[in-house]
Amino acid sequence: MADTVRRVDYFYTTAPHKPGAGARLLGLLRDRGVNLLAFSGFPAGRRAQLDFVPADSAGFVAVAKAAKVKLSPPKAVFLIDGDDRAGAIAEITGKLGAAKINITAIDAVRAGAGRFGALVWVKPKDVQKAAAVLGAMG
Repeated sequence: MADTVRRVDYFYTTAPHKPGAGARLLGLLRDRGVNLLAFSGFPAGRRAQLDFVPADSAGFVAVAKAAKVKLSPPKAVFLIDGDDRAGAIAEITGKLGAAKINITAIDAVRAGAGRFGALVWVKPKDVQKAAAVLGAMG
């Protein structure tokens, strides 16, 4: 089965880089019925950057606004899933490299049941070109 590549919105916020800060925000989203396609968090200076890929961007933004969570404007990320195989990520990164598109960040994981998933970020100026190279939907 071919990989599925979707261009989706992501939003980020920062939070204190302290135990439980991210869990509180994720719990708030859960309690308000927000479904996330993906989430990534990492240190950013003395804070943490939390990246959210919601299933419903408008609903996510409305919940965040009501909770007074300051979000970035929507940005693009590629959400990729497919059958797990040796070299799956090498294929994806190879296509982008051959097209002279630099990857800003990538998170990839084996999802179980013979599947893998990945998030691939590129610079805003490269999103359209990367979408064409990867055959992205959305």
